[in-house]
Amino acid sequence: MDVSVVLSTDEIVKGLKHYRKIAKQDILRANETQDPDRFKLHAETRRDIYALLSELAEKNGPHDAVIQALDEYKSLPFVTGTAENEYIDVKAKENALENFFLMIGLEPKIRREVRSQRPSLN
Repeated sequence: MDVSVVLSTDEIVKGLKHYRKIAKQDILRANETQDPDRFKLHAETRRDIYALLSELAEKNGPHDAVIQALDEYKSLPFVTGTAENEYIDVKAKENALENFFLMIGLEPKIRREVRSQRPSLN
């Protein structure tokens, strides 16, 4: 799969830092929600994904970070349509990776192709 990345390492790290700040804010306000545990887990999982991708970008460059993100995305089972309080970590990873793909301007065709390779839940 041919993936071109137009953002520099610094731009990716800066964008991911912004996403981590949002996740941290969500962690801090989790207790104000109707389901604090679910909300906090979702935010912590997103924050962890952003930190991992940032580290990869700094260590190995933008291309490797994108390839790793696509591999992680491909490995996630489909949980769409499940109850809101089920598979929170999977939903959070999916959300974080899709945010990353939007940030880097990944071609929708590539995301769709990888998404179609994801395993079913069963």
